[in-house]
Amino acid sequence: MKVSENDPFAIFITPPENETPAEKSARERRETEEKRISDRIDEEIKAEKAAMKKQRAVVKVLLLGQSESGKSTTLKNFRMKYARAAWKVERLSWRVVIQLNLIRSIITIVEALQAEMDGEPIRPLPVPRPPLTCAGKRSNAPPPRKSIDSEFLDSDMDTWASEPIRLTDKHELLKLRLGPLRRVETDLKRRLGAGTEEIVGGGGGVLGEDPVGRTKEFGVQGWKHMLEGPLAALSGNSQHNSREKANAVDDATEVIAECKQDMGALWVDPTVKAVLKRRRIRLEDSAGFFLDDLDRIATKHYEPTDDDIVRARLRTLGIQEYKIEFEQNNSLMDNVGLTGNFGQEWKLYDVGGARTVRNAWLPYFEGVNAIIFLAPISCFDERLLEDPDVNRLEDSFLLWRAVCSSKILAKTTMILFLNKCDILRRKLKSGARVKDFLPSYGDRPNDARSFTKYLKDKFRDTLRQHSPEPRVSYFYATSVTDTKATATTLKTVRDSILREHLKDADFV
Repeated sequence: MKVSENDPFAIFITPPENETPAEKSARERRETEEKRISDRIDEEIKAEKAAMKKQRAVVKVLLLGQSESGKSTTLKNFRMKYARAAWKVERLSWRVVIQLNLIRSIITIVEALQAEMDGEPIRPLPVPRPPLTCAGKRSNAPPPRKSIDSEFLDSDMDTWASEPIRLTDKHELLKLRLGPLRRVETDLKRRLGAGTEEIVGGGGGVLGEDPVGRTKEFGVQGWKHMLEGPLAALSGNSQHNSREKANAVDDATEVIAECKQDMGALWVDPTVKAVLKRRRIRLEDSAGFFLDDLDRIATKHYEPTDDDIVRARLRTLGIQEYKIEFEQNNSLMDNVGLTGNFGQEWKLYDVGGARTVRNAWLPYFEGVNAIIFLAPISCFDERLLEDPDVNRLEDSFLLWRAVCSSKILAKTTMILFLNKCDILRRKLKSGARVKDFLPSYGDRPNDARSFTKYLKDKFRDTLRQHSPEPRVSYFYATSVTDTKATATTLKTVRDSILREHLKDADFV
């Protein structure tokens, strides 16, 4: 057989001349095996391309910030707005967390009363470190004259500190009547599953003041673990229907309802208020504060509202990953002629913000599309829980600079939430002066709007100076416990992230 001169590849497929039947059979078997291997490789390449395409379609968002900056609250807002079905299913499960928050506030008050009755002294105020500058450096300015928590007592502070407040038999009786809440607290913690009550530090108070004892806080590995595990039966989210669990939580609700009047009497008592002030305890500004909602929450048929769940405080110790399926943004997709589910699936990661767990962030930097960084700006006069020598605002600046400097995140969209503006406004109205803790602020107006603008400019300058290359960034002043305002912000954030994701995929 003569090889065709018009086909240069014919020589590779033309059987050899004088091929015997045995040689032909062996050749055909060899060609069949080679084709099988070739087809398998083609299928693997095709599957790999499909997986890569699917991976590119998923939007990955990381929530970063120090502990108690509002990361988990932001994630709740995302889920409340864009994962309503799952949110409604889990709603009743949050009742346990809110009840635990309520009881912890009451126990904090009871322990403060006991300390007062025992004549336990208030420890001397430590000398704070010099105030900080926005560059994260120490100023040569003298320490603050006194912090805002000292202001409410004015010149009487020394007298109050040296003379314990006289409590009556009425307060002793309230303590005794509220004793059953400790058992309820233990039961509720058991319902939440495996957790830890750890000492998270001796700091966390206002700069220039001595915090009341060492703060203990109950924590769980993550909401997902909690809601899909120990509390699933409450919301009908599990096939395991445990009568013991349901009865235990019902018992807790019953006791809380019975104690409602005593809890209310304790909270509004003027002498109790004086003890809390004297011992520098500000429950109103803490996460998970529900004492003003006793009439609604301490009832047998209480069901949490959306706002209740967003305000609930539960320390999470692990990494939380949530998938959200967004509805397509048709206007944005139509503009680029794209159909299908590109950008519809989002993965949001809420990582622990404590210093001891920040080294666990690195594996989640790979392939992240956007970072939502939460900086609580109300904490300009507060100390870091893990290190009482460090100002919380200073820690946020240093953390922001480190994230901006990361080469792995060089192309990542950066979104900054200057959070807790509501608490900032209350602090400034009550007399706090920013320049006492941030000398570089100088004589600028001591109001929330001016201070927020000042910080926004500082954070923006840090981004420009330390980013490995120019990048897209967005800055928002937020109070993430305000669900309506946050919903508007999140819609803007979602559209911005999706637009950048489309650009990266060469669709825009």
